[in-house]
Amino acid sequence: MIAEHESIWSRDFGFFFGARTVAKLGDTMLPVALAAGLLQHGHGAGAVGLAMAATTVCFAGLVIFGGVFADRFSTRLLMIGADVVRLGTQSVAAVLFFSGHVVLWQICVIGAVNGAAGALFQPGVASTVPRLATDVQKANGAIRVAESTAALAGPAVAGVLVAFASPGAVFAAHAGTYGLSALCLVLLRLPPARPGSLPHSDGFRADLVQGWREFRSRTWLWGVIAIFSVLMITTTGPLTPLVATLVVQEHGSGAYGLVNSALGAGTVLGGLVALRLRPRRMLRAGSMALIGYCAFPAAVGAQAGVPLMATGAAVAGAGLSFWGVMWATSVQTQVPPDVLNRIHAYDVAGSIALLPVGQALAGPAASAFGAEQVLITGAVTTVVVCLALLSVPAIRGLVRVDGRVPVSGGGPGPGPGPGSGPGSAGESLTGHRPAGHPATGRPDGAIRGDARARAARPENR
Repeated sequence: MIAEHESIWSRDFGFFFGARTVAKLGDTMLPVALAAGLLQHGHGAGAVGLAMAATTVCFAGLVIFGGVFADRFSTRLLMIGADVVRLGTQSVAAVLFFSGHVVLWQICVIGAVNGAAGALFQPGVASTVPRLATDVQKANGAIRVAESTAALAGPAVAGVLVAFASPGAVFAAHAGTYGLSALCLVLLRLPPARPGSLPHSDGFRADLVQGWREFRSRTWLWGVIAIFSVLMITTTGPLTPLVATLVVQEHGSGAYGLVNSALGAGTVLGGLVALRLRPRRMLRAGSMALIGYCAFPAAVGAQAGVPLMATGAAVAGAGLSFWGVMWATSVQTQVPPDVLNRIHAYDVAGSIALLPVGQALAGPAASAFGAEQVLITGAVTTVVVCLALLSVPAIRGLVRVDGRVPVSGGGPGPGPGPGSGPGSAGESLTGHRPAGHPATGRPDGAIRGDARARAARPENR
């Protein structure tokens, strides 16, 4: 085991860290730009939702295929290419908004292309972090803190640009963040792939099937995603629209901003805790922390007042952030490198597939039962989901892997205790970001910077 006090930081991890942070900043600016720009040009809230849905649908529908591409080709080049594509599309969007010629179908096409590019980018995130840092948990924690901080700053920066310039300026700035991310990835040099970590391809369809088999063979993996689907429908999906409606109607937009800031501050705190706390059974610890997520919908549903709602949001953000780091690290260290990108793609797709369903059902459920009751039900469901996670032996008993390379075939590599074997107790669910995931969005030790690694020729796969 590498000494705990050694730093995770290196030149190359710094570049990747910078790429993820600046991309998160830009992504959190985009909703403000879309809403302000489309409303300013005579479109309604439905148009804003349609433009955002175009990105989400293309991303969710294509990310599994992106995982196959990421295992077949250079993940780094795929990520650079995806950033360059989005630099171009957002530059076009900026020109449209600057010129005043804003046509909804064009904005939707741009969003769809962005979603497809994101589907090529995201799977590579999972395999890049373990190659840059042997202390995967600490690296994930650092990225989570940075992305959470960027998520706090992004809407504020976008608001300033809209107020003092125009929505087109936000799209131009967003395009610039993709340019900076691409530049960081161009300067990044990945260490040589470890023996056995490069996938053997038997064709696109065979690779897709193999990824599904590897995913299905791990009870802890598909079990978490299956259980989380309930959370997506009952809690996470309805949370944002119903909280926005209740808080703004009862307390004003300023209170809603305060509650959102508290949520962001909580995610930063959760990431900081994940930098230090190193549980042996990571998913058990993450599940226990995730119980805190119920505090947000419970406080708003109970109309507890702005201070208590902000406190509940902070607790929820901390629990969700800590869970995200534990989950991402588990996936990245338990899954064989040669199928990691594909399995991460299944993780991401499964994580977001039912989120739009929950969002779509929020309005009808609120009309039928009341928004407060829907949120209270979501809080109760959160506790039930966490108890369900803890009730599955393969999930609660998963043992962290320190410095071992897992092998393909349905289970983690050799390790102590009950953590070795398919379905055994051994970003990225809602921690995406993905991611992330991440995103965003990743065993103990320092950066892979020992003399042997430094002497080896870097490669760009």
